[in-house]
Amino acid sequence: MTRWQQIARAAHGPAYAEEYAARFRDLAAEGADVHGEAAFVAALVAPPSSVLDAGCGTGRVAIRLAELGYDVVGVDVDASMLMEARAQAPRLDWRVGDLSSLATGATYDVVLVAGNTIPLLEPGTLAATAERLAAHVAPDGLLVCGFGLDDEHLPGDCPVTPLADVDAALAAAGLEPVRRLAGWDGGPDGAAYDGGGYVVTVDILRR
Repeated sequence: MTRWQQIARAAHGPAYAEEYAARFRDLAAEGADVHGEAAFVAALVAPPSSVLDAGCGTGRVAIRLAELGYDVVGVDVDASMLMEARAQAPRLDWRVGDLSSLATGATYDVVLVAGNTIPLLEPGTLAATAERLAAHVAPDGLLVCGFGLDDEHLPGDCPVTPLADVDAALAAAGLEPVRRLAGWDGGPDGAAYDGGGYVVTVDILRR
């Protein structure tokens, strides 16, 4: 059982994937904007650019990007979450896969890692995951990661993964930051990261 599955089951029981998907559907029905990550990507590259949603969960972001005309592949280690994704969008390309050994056979204009995927990685896999993510970034592509850096922005008892550790792993994989934001709101021109509890970092492969 993965770190995410342990936390999710503790909070929601065995039906955690269904409850996770339903929560965002309810928010959308109430008028909340649940597409900040997709809007962020859309401000970086135009459709039909290719996007790898790494750690796609129940597919909320990937489905929205596909609706906007992007060529999307969704990958997640949790088959239960992917069942929800497939139920909502059966024609999209959903794949079960561990990001630390990811090998889709392709590169992408944007590799997106949202939903606290980074701090929810299994212990000891950050370096391997960074290397595998970098291997999927096209020569002129971008890696976009968003994740919490304190208890307020992390689920359950998920431990903090320090930003310095993520930076070091991405740098070792050949990536360098070109932009760092405080969140998805406002897209790539939103508020700059100021040391708060959530960060979105945009990285590019070093030439």
